[in-house]
Amino acid sequence: MNSDSFTELLQKSFRIALGATATLVEAVQDPAKQSEKFSEINGDWNRLSEDLETKGTVAEQEARRLVDSMMAQVPSPFNSPTASPHPSTTVSTVNMPKVEVGLQSELEMLTQELEVIRQEIEQLKGSSDS
Repeated sequence: MNSDSFTELLQKSFRIALGATATLVEAVQDPAKQSEKFSEINGDWNRLSEDLETKGTVAEQEARRLVDSMMAQVPSPFNSPTASPHPSTTVSTVNMPKVEVGLQSELEMLTQELEVIRQEIEQLKGSSDS
């Protein structure tokens, strides 16, 4: 088996699986319509696989368009004309969320309590191993 036919087989299998998934979702949404469709096929596995592959191809194209449209909306620093030619010299800052003083002290107390509990568990493990 050459690599081209193997690749085509993998792509076809992927599309059939994708089509089967889309069909399953449709069956959950409208069971009567899907049972009617499957009764039309009536055990013709070649037709079923062709239908699923077609549906999978359509789903794949829709997913690709969705991802492409989402990627087009994300600003890319590498495509902007003001991007630095030396990315290693770029300095980025991260804004840390501001935490209220009372909440911060409560978090510190809980962290200390967790540390004490962890130490107690380690001690119990050590004494049970002896």
